[in-house]
Amino acid sequence: MNTKAQLQMLILAVLERQPEHGYAIAQAIKTRSEHLLTAHEGSLYPMLHRLEAEALVTSEERDLGGRVRREYRLTEKGGRALAEAKKDWQRQIQAVQAVLGGAG
Repeated sequence: MNTKAQLQMLILAVLERQPEHGYAIAQAIKTRSEHLLTAHEGSLYPMLHRLEAEALVTSEERDLGGRVRREYRLTEKGGRALAEAKKDWQRQIQAVQAVLGGAG
């Protein structure tokens, strides 16, 4: 799984819990990973636009605390894509562990 696929999976996982705006998605990734992972603006927003173009997420402008923000929501198709990404990620983890396990 490449870095773009990982970012896609992380975004979809955040949106699985609830709809969020871009900054909140980035913060959730950072917080949930205990500051090990970051989603920078330069990669986050293009990915969100791509996910929307692929109908994995939808978005709408909402007034959040007096500020208009674009809020993203996971679609049913996005939920299926997330499930597949999680399966692929588990296969990757197993493959890496198999390689590392032999390096005792």
